[in-house]
Amino acid sequence: MTLATRLRAALAAPADRALRGDWDFAADGSGTAEPMTPAAVLIAVIDQAAPAMLLTRRNAKLRRHAGQVAFPGGRIDAEDAGPIAAALREAQEEVALPPHHVTVLGATDPYETGTGYHITPVVGIIPAGLPLVAAADEVADVFEVPLAFLLDPANHQLRQATWNGRQRSFYVIPWHAHEIWGATAATIVNLARRLQ
Repeated sequence: MTLATRLRAALAAPADRALRGDWDFAADGSGTAEPMTPAAVLIAVIDQAAPAMLLTRRNAKLRRHAGQVAFPGGRIDAEDAGPIAAALREAQEEVALPPHHVTVLGATDPYETGTGYHITPVVGIIPAGLPLVAAADEVADVFEVPLAFLLDPANHQLRQATWNGRQRSFYVIPWHAHEIWGATAATIVNLARRLQ
């Protein structure tokens, strides 16, 4: 079974254990009553002998989510034809990934953040060796992590911290000098659960 076939089958399967948002971890089950801002990210899987996932580290000077590891992505603009178009546009803006190099397989489980974003993760396959360039005002680093490592539940650490006066739990996936956490880690956990 090819990587694309395996991912397509996983995206088509029902999501019975998906994390829906940051409040899934709240003891009282409470979420946010605020309206959500629609956003999309690109889960770009690099098609190579040992498949990998493309990730970025956001610029430390950004107003929101500064310095965090993230997928390329952002708000869905009025001009975007939907989440897929937004994810492809953002990936081109942030890491110079040409949309025609992305084989879009579909979208996976949406995720709502405590910071007010309703994120649609778009899954696509990209070829290895693309000359990606970080847009310095938004992205400090572009890197890849082996897909097998990210999808292994043994690497999904559940941690706790106090945020906005509330105790919350969240997933962290450590990778060398990087800590993948929050919505990015939860999205990876959701994909891993689909592929199990």
